Amino acid sequence: MINFPTCKINLGLHILRKRVDGYHDIETGMLELPFCDVLEALESDEASFSTSGLEIPGRGNLILDAERVFRKYQEIPVLSFHLHKMIPMGGGLGGGSSDAAFALKLLRDRYAPEIGNEHLKQMAAEIGSDCAFFIEGGLQFAEGRGEVLSPLQADLKNCYIVLVNAGIHVSTKEAYDGVVPDETRASLRTILEKPLSAWKDSLVNDFEESVFRKYPELAQLKNDIYAHGAVYAAMTGSGSTLFGIFRSEPKNIRWSQSVVYEKCLKI
Repeated sequence: MINFPTCKINLGLHILRKRVDGYHDIETGMLELPFCDVLEALESDEASFSTSGLEIPGRGNLILDAERVFRKYQEIPVLSFHLHKMIPMGGGLGGGSSDAAFALKLLRDRYAPEIGNEHLKQMAAEIGSDCAFFIEGGLQFAEGRGEVLSPLQADLKNCYIVLVNAGIHVSTKEAYDGVVPDETRASLRTILEKPLSAWKDSLVNDFEESVFRKYPELAQLKNDIYAHGAVYAAMTGSGSTLFGIFRSEPKNIRWSQSVVYEKCLKI
């Protein structure tokens, strides 16, 4: 059993209000990108989890969390998982959430194909706010804490996405601490349904202001992306990965700051 967990970027992100459960209500566009990890599961006499590729820090493991959630609904044999990690962590690309969601899909497809996507999304929401998005992926509008999803229309066909990261770690708590929620603005969906050419002046990620104030080199990288012809550029999630959307494939982008990784993807 093998599949290929993808990543995502956020197309704008509004922090609306603090919730009584400690989370925040948000609204954001989420776009799945074909930059993937590799996840394999084998039936085994002994449960195990191993990794290769990028080193995964910490003790938490969302794939094993997904397995535990799935076992609440469906009996499955003992499994051995291996994850080849290629999506950088802690950069707002949702790689960990994707790994968990794709683990759920892998288990469903092998052991319980009768379980529909809506039920699988409910399982995913038990694991993390972004997990449910990756059950169907594509382009979706996310509300609530990120788990309330609906279709979104935007003309991004044949565009190129450039991802760039300077290796700066921005904790989610740090990012939220710098934001003042605001629910008085026009809906983000209204902005996202405008032509791509209109996004630059109206589509914002609320985390950018405070994160850029602390890490001005990220603001400079965003300027670099625009200087090389991007129609739209922004930070994804709580950072620190930046992205640019281009109508044609960009060549030889020169960065004013050192970068840890960059990648160009066609969508």
